[in-house]
Amino acid sequence: MGETLSAPPGPRMSDPPPPDALADMYHLMLVTMLADKKSVAEAKAGRLQAAFYPVRGMEAVCAALGDVLRPEDRLVSTYRNLGDALAKGVPLRSIMAELYGRVEGTSRGKGGPMHLQDQSVGFTATTGVVGSGLPIGVGLAMAAQLDGKGSATVVTFGDGATSIGAYHEAMNFAALWRLPVVLLCQNNQWGEHTKIADYAPSTDLAGRAAAYTIPTERVDGFDPMACREAIGRAVERARRDEGPTFLECVSYRLTGHTGTADFSYVPKDELEAALKRDPAPSFRTWLTANALLPEERIVDIENAAERYVEDAFEYAQSCAFPPPEELYTDVFADDSWVRSISDE
Repeated sequence: MGETLSAPPGPRMSDPPPPDALADMYHLMLVTMLADKKSVAEAKAGRLQAAFYPVRGMEAVCAALGDVLRPEDRLVSTYRNLGDALAKGVPLRSIMAELYGRVEGTSRGKGGPMHLQDQSVGFTATTGVVGSGLPIGVGLAMAAQLDGKGSATVVTFGDGATSIGAYHEAMNFAALWRLPVVLLCQNNQWGEHTKIADYAPSTDLAGRAAAYTIPTERVDGFDPMACREAIGRAVERARRDEGPTFLECVSYRLTGHTGTADFSYVPKDELEAALKRDPAPSFRTWLTANALLPEERIVDIENAAERYVEDAFEYAQSCAFPPPEELYTDVFADDSWVRSISDE
């Protein structure tokens, strides 16, 4: 087995963000963590209609995305997308309805985590094939550049995607055309059941990306402030049409590959070390130690997050399953013939 990476210390902000921004980030981290844990439990109980891919360990990156991105920005994600979707403003009710296979889901119960999307908030696409979101993100960035309205595109992907051909094609085009895209690698150090050092000749993914002559940065993926600064810089470059940026946010996957997957292959000492930096609890400690939010407000945020998650799960379970004719919708440009058959 190869050596495990240590997340590089992230640059600290000279001035922390306003209290409301800190509160929003903490709320998003909590909702992501709580919804993730509950989804894993529901997956193990066999109540979800599709596989669930946990995001535990990535909450800090998602909170930073939520703080930085604007409604007009676009986000392309992976099947490990709960935190990304929440960061872009997709309601948890809609996300959970989709995972339960209900008609009120983001894809009317037909897509699951592989095809989660919400065009109304700019959560543009999710793909089920590793690395395949990168060309989509680059295409959206090209459209944004031609549009000239100063929006940014962010495409997220795991460390395993950097070994896929589509990744290198997308990197090449982004660099060649200086597209306004942030290529955000959420490096959780595992490609399904394989440690990064066992499938990549160099574990410095930002260093490898630098060969495409674009700015790169490697940051501590457990540190929401470091992620916020790095993502903020990259997104602002994109909005100014100054070209692409590659970001590597190094964290650690705190669960199995899926909600029901075996996790015994992960070295116990590595997991214990990573859990000591569990993003949401660590952020709470930092907020308290630096007197950035009063304890009363922190408790209010925690209670609100718990209520929001419980409401979303209760709502999703109360929704109906899609009718059989729903199979034919969102497939054909002209589905009038499908409707006529359904009416017979």
